[in-house]
Amino acid sequence: MTIQWFPGHMAKARREVSEKLKLVDIVFELVDARIPLSSRNPILDELIGEKPRVIILNKSDLADERQTKAWVNYFKEQGISAVPIVAQEGKGMQNVMSEAKLLLKEKFDRMRSKGINPRAIRAMSIGIPNVGKSTLINRFIKRNIAKTGNKPGVTKGQQWLKLGKELELLDTPGILWPKFEDPEIGKKLALTGAIKDTLLQMDDIALFGLDVMRTYYPNQLAKRYSLTKEELVLELPELLILISEKRGFREDYSRASEMIVFEIRSGRLGRYTLDQAPVTLPTEGLENE
Repeated sequence: MTIQWFPGHMAKARREVSEKLKLVDIVFELVDARIPLSSRNPILDELIGEKPRVIILNKSDLADERQTKAWVNYFKEQGISAVPIVAQEGKGMQNVMSEAKLLLKEKFDRMRSKGINPRAIRAMSIGIPNVGKSTLINRFIKRNIAKTGNKPGVTKGQQWLKLGKELELLDTPGILWPKFEDPEIGKKLALTGAIKDTLLQMDDIALFGLDVMRTYYPNQLAKRYSLTKEELVLELPELLILISEKRGFREDYSRASEMIVFEIRSGRLGRYTLDQAPVTLPTEGLENE
């Protein structure tokens, strides 16, 4: 299954992001904590360059906690700050600002030494669709949205938002990339809801989800659907059929597939991370089912 989705407005957004980067001090790159790598647009590394950035791991309440800690460590090893948050509940938001202030301390110290009065940090919010950018912004501004006035960037799809005295945020539309080199990335984006369901074959996504869950989180899968050890190792189509029967869908596998995708996506099967961190997982103080 190949998933492709690159509307024309996203090509325009990419150009605009490139043009507006010179106006900001720092980039807030928002990703889904369940897919910290797959939800990072590879185009952004080229666009952002050496500009300071904070990777914001949103929806961390849905992700495997050990994996999230490991990803934070991984990004740190790459010289990039990363902060887990739950934008929906406002958790971790202050940590984002603390990290931004730390990264920009030298710059602002130099400005003060030249007699330039302190000003708000100017940041750009960027990320793929459906990683929670709107929720993040609403939490930052506490519903008091205000454009900062006569500045470049106040265009359709991009606007400056004044967030108290500390932050001015340039919001940008979500940008997907034109081609997924790895088909697995498309499936991960689909399973977590970053791509519109109308573009998907839900049975393929459900089978992918079942495969991931039984590989990395078999206890959670077994518990949710009352599966025995023998049933867990069935061929994937047979497993889908079995779960359909257990949930009373009989031969309506389309509805069963939609149910499975929804339950995985919404955390009904428990926390999970689809991108496995390429570093040693922390063990202290954490338990994983």
